Amino acid sequence: MPEPWDTQLQALGAFIRTQRKLANLSLRQLADMTSLSNPYLSQIERGLHQPSVRVLKLISEALDVSAETLLAQAGLLDPDRAAASPDPAAGGTPGADAESAIRADQRLTDDQKSALITVYRSMLRSE
Repeated sequence: MPEPWDTQLQALGAFIRTQRKLANLSLRQLADMTSLSNPYLSQIERGLHQPSVRVLKLISEALDVSAETLLAQAGLLDPDRAAASPDPAAGGTPGADAESAIRADQRLTDDQKSALITVYRSMLRSE
């Protein structure tokens, strides 16, 4: 039976992989953007390595995801705090609550989540 922390690392890795795919980036492109090695990022995505806060910050900037969201996915921050402020002026990201809800829905596949988030973002841009 996996340890809770191992499960959390795997969830974080899956979240990062999904965000990378949503951004249409290869692992190599993300490595170039973060100055991290391709194998190291691969280990993070597979839940085999525990990234530091500095690494999470680099990844969050490259993927245009708030550092708070990644810290919450890593289990280092209360998820309610990461999504508490969707107002950009207050440091949040517009639509973060809706996207978080889509990502958290276990009934959806990664491809379905990606499609829903893409449609959601396109609707926000058209306003």
